[in-house]
Amino acid sequence: MKKPSGTSKTSTARILGIDIGGSGLKAAIVSANGRMLTRRLRLKTPDAPKPEELVDLLVALVAPLGSFNFIAVGFPGYVRDGMVHTAPNLGTAKWAGFALAEVLETRLGRPVRLFNDADLQGIAAVKGKGLELVCTLGTGFGTAWFRDGELLPHMELAHIPFHKGKDLDQYLGEKAREKVGNKKWNKRLAKVIAMLSTVMNYDHLYFGGGNSEHITLDLPRNISIVSNRDGLKGAAFAWFPKAAAG
Repeated sequence: MKKPSGTSKTSTARILGIDIGGSGLKAAIVSANGRMLTRRLRLKTPDAPKPEELVDLLVALVAPLGSFNFIAVGFPGYVRDGMVHTAPNLGTAKWAGFALAEVLETRLGRPVRLFNDADLQGIAAVKGKGLELVCTLGTGFGTAWFRDGELLPHMELAHIPFHKGKDLDQYLGEKAREKVGNKKWNKRLAKVIAMLSTVMNYDHLYFGGGNSEHITLDLPRNISIVSNRDGLKGAAFAWFPKAAAG
């Protein structure tokens, strides 16, 4: 990710971070070094919204935040080159092929970079040392994979079949937690951690997302729980890599 040309290390740029979740839409303005400059605003995500409907909600949501220079958006699905390919918790059939970055650029008048939501949170969370895995626990299960701070190509690990025909999204998502309760959900999480440790051989694992607050496991030193605000703070580092942001 290249820093915008002509922008200094001590930039006063204001970056709009948008976090699209299965249950909530969040937005805030952050500085180039990830400092929150405004309060975080939130709206409930409608059930299976149409793309145009969600864009209208986002435009209304960010209106009170004031001016900004750049935009970065985290989306709960597979995205590439500014376009949505899958949206498991929003309705993939409606979203597949939707040029979300281009539409938001037109509506908000500023350049947009579009990421998977776990990728964007991970950009803020990781320390840049070795192999780092970021997992988000929310409506579904998201993952982002980093090597020495570099975001690697996105893999939809959430949709690998894991238990009795259920993928990780179904096994650890919000509906599963509500159904089985926190105690059993934590037992499921322990099994997934063991699998990820064996398969991914990460140096550090980070858990984020709304349901990370329900983790009661005794976690080893190489597993951390990170703030949900990282989903918005990552917008800064989507435009200004940490080494450049200072």
